[in-house]
Amino acid sequence: MAEVINRKHSRQRDAIIAFLKSRNDHPTAEEIYTEIRHTIPNISLGTVYRNLTLLSDSGEILRLSFDGKADHFDGTIHPHYHFICTRCGGLQDIPLPYDNQLDICANKVFDGTIESHSLIFEGLCKSCSTT
Repeated sequence: MAEVINRKHSRQRDAIIAFLKSRNDHPTAEEIYTEIRHTIPNISLGTVYRNLTLLSDSGEILRLSFDGKADHFDGTIHPHYHFICTRCGGLQDIPLPYDNQLDICANKVFDGTIESHSLIFEGLCKSCSTT
């Protein structure tokens, strides 16, 4: 994880972090921008992008990239698993404990050093399953 950089306080950054920590569906930059504008009407999309880059580079949030589609952002930075809907593309957390044993098992069969893993479950979300 990157080291948190000592920087000037920003109301916009605080709003972005608070918004991300209140959700588990991992919105895109555009979705974050649309929501943050309700509380900070003069914020620009560029400001949202710059702050998301700064926050993800410093390890304060996660940037999730899948299949060349728009990046999604996650306010939960501890290791955890994700689910992506193969129909609507929705992304959300899976509330399973992180399994360090997978790293240990992988290290036994891999010629290198495994430090962590990410796991993405795929299928249909509740909304898509019922339509």
